[in-house]
Amino acid sequence: MESLRGHLLVAAPSLLDPNFARAVVLIAEHTDEGALGVVLNRAGEATVGEIVPDLSSLVDEDEIVFTGGPVELSGVMVLAEFEDPDDAALPIDGDLGFVALEADMEEVAAGRARAFAGHAGWGPGQLDAEVAEDSWFVAPFERQDAFTDEPGELWSRALVRKGGHFALVARMPEDPSVN
Repeated sequence: MESLRGHLLVAAPSLLDPNFARAVVLIAEHTDEGALGVVLNRAGEATVGEIVPDLSSLVDEDEIVFTGGPVELSGVMVLAEFEDPDDAALPIDGDLGFVALEADMEEVAAGRARAFAGHAGWGPGQLDAEVAEDSWFVAPFERQDAFTDEPGELWSRALVRKGGHFALVARMPEDPSVN
């Protein structure tokens, strides 16, 4: 499968794992060795100032830390817009990428930034198999997806953008029995 780096994975309604039900994942890395991404639409309850105050020079201390996925929840990844795209540890889209762990936060000149506790990860071939069995829909990434003020609406918006029958799926209630 072609690399999905810089694409969205939108959870199919049949994906019932509570970590990924109606999740939208931005893929940061996808190689033969596996894949890594962050869930964009799971706003947490704590702020950067409460959890990782050392990042407050990069991400406003009042910003919510998002739950990036079930892997390494004690680790924090920062997705940011860089003045120099070459400074990104994992580039995603032009000047958008992930901040290197060893970066001097005072020297990282970035635009918008968002912090994620944990990430999503797949072993070799695992993501390819899940996409092939339609557990995930691949969708194009748009910059506003990473910084949306309405993360709860991202799943539906990404599917509507794909069009066709995906737009119908976007309107499905979470619990079809209440329809």
